[in-house]
Amino acid sequence: MKWFFPLPFWSLLALLFLAFLSLKCEPTSLNYTKYTQVSSLRLERIHKHLERINKPPLLTIQSPDGDMIDCVHKRKQPALDHPLLKNHKIQKIPPEMPKGLKMAETGVRGDNGNRSVWQMWHQKGQRCPKGTVPIRRSTARDVLRAKSVYHFGKKSSRYAAAATLSRRADAPDVVSGNGHEHAIAYTTGSGEVYGAKATINVWDPSIEEVNEFSLSQVWILSGSFDGSDLNSIEAGWQVSPELYGDSRPRLFTYWTSDSYQATGCYNLLCSGFIQTNSRIAIGAAISPVSSAGGNQFDITITIWKDPKLGNWWMNFGDNTLVGYWPTELFTHLTDRATMVEWGGEVVNSRANDEHTSTQMGSGHYAEAGFGKASYFRNLEIVDSDNSLSSARDISTLAENTNCYNIKSSYNNEWGTHFYYGGPGKSPQCP
Repeated sequence: MKWFFPLPFWSLLALLFLAFLSLKCEPTSLNYTKYTQVSSLRLERIHKHLERINKPPLLTIQSPDGDMIDCVHKRKQPALDHPLLKNHKIQKIPPEMPKGLKMAETGVRGDNGNRSVWQMWHQKGQRCPKGTVPIRRSTARDVLRAKSVYHFGKKSSRYAAAATLSRRADAPDVVSGNGHEHAIAYTTGSGEVYGAKATINVWDPSIEEVNEFSLSQVWILSGSFDGSDLNSIEAGWQVSPELYGDSRPRLFTYWTSDSYQATGCYNLLCSGFIQTNSRIAIGAAISPVSSAGGNQFDITITIWKDPKLGNWWMNFGDNTLVGYWPTELFTHLTDRATMVEWGGEVVNSRANDEHTSTQMGSGHYAEAGFGKASYFRNLEIVDSDNSLSSARDISTLAENTNCYNIKSSYNNEWGTHFYYGGPGKSPQCP
């Protein structure tokens, strides 16, 4: 009698071994992998999915944190697998930079003005060759932590409806008990926005449960919050044990054109975002990070619509183009954005029927101020003339100020800025 294996025998054994490692070798502080048994059929699906998203590299760099960074030819990157991008040619003409964007060195900036290592895979001095883009390799362990292969790298539609509805200016508490809590600032002006910029303080907040996360980001939004047509472009830093398998802060992106129902994903985990830079790996860990009472480090992110070709570009630091979201991906954002949001978000799973101790920002409330509370500074928006200006007309929102809060202000050096965050579970946040 012959046995039939859908995968080559040795490939199946290798995946089974990876599954075993995912159960035995993860850090003990959090049980990052939720599965105790993995079927051969599930492993086969994982294998096929990984073959689709992990493109053949010209060079692989091993990061000190364990990540494998694949240097993939830019024309072979996952983005171009998208059906809407079959005839898309990677934009070679540099986008028209927003007027007022200052040019400076890229990286994580400290409060003394110095810059140092800003992604952990750079620590040994290795870089991807010209003509390639660095992509964090996904593993079977990464996929096993997700609910399914389909859900890997995606936000759920239930999350999206709850999160966006709860942030509406006219109904901030319309959805409660959805598990997502925010401390954000948002635009309340004319409704015509073509981009946004902010400098974001980087921390490593603690996460209580594997399915919780803590992030700090910029949202570029258009469409209806209570429908199925919301378009969103997002970027910032996040700590997500479920997505990455550790508790390090990582640079991330996200997009959707249908309220997170079927389109979009984190980073380069599906087709869509086109990377053009060979030095920045989206999804890779950021280093160094801030410490309470110690050095403060921050990153600057700018997202704007190129007035020439209409693509939405992302700039890291002040002069490093990371890549772009092609205009073909969107419906409402093919024209412009109608709202920008900046701030923090956490998941509160209420394990044991108590509020999570997952921290937002630094884990300190806004009142703690510089050196303790996390901040967003120099909030700016891009107008129809492709000019940056300070975001003056903003409001703030925090659904549960006993757990996480926000305080905004303005001065000449930091422009429009705010402190935000909190510890989660505490005497005042039961």
